[in-house]
Amino acid sequence: MPMLGDENDRDIIKEEDTNAARIREERLKAYAEKKSKKPGPIAKSSVLLDCKPWDDETDMKAMENEIRKIEMDGLVWGAAKLMPLAYGIMKLSILCTVEDEKVSVDDLCEKIQEIEDYVQSVDVAAFNKI
Repeated sequence: MPMLGDENDRDIIKEEDTNAARIREERLKAYAEKKSKKPGPIAKSSVLLDCKPWDDETDMKAMENEIRKIEMDGLVWGAAKLMPLAYGIMKLSILCTVEDEKVSVDDLCEKIQEIEDYVQSVDVAAFNKI
């Protein structure tokens, strides 16, 4: 013989489980929305470019100055140094940090190569995600 209240107790427990599941789903949904609105870390890369001059008489300091004049949103120029290339010709190795979403390294290389008075070619010597 069932005791009084047994069926009612089961209904109450089932209702509590349903409410708890609904509340849990609402909270998970709210958390997912909040997390999706939060901006993630900005993807950046460190790029080492080798800029080669036309000949050994090219003014390398002027070449560096012209390259540093290139400005793009998300581009930060770093250190630069002259490295021996061949037959007395030096190349300019220049470091830059780029925001991956804002700066295309290919576009940057094209802009550098547009400095035709000084730059013969540009190579990406190193490309590292930060």
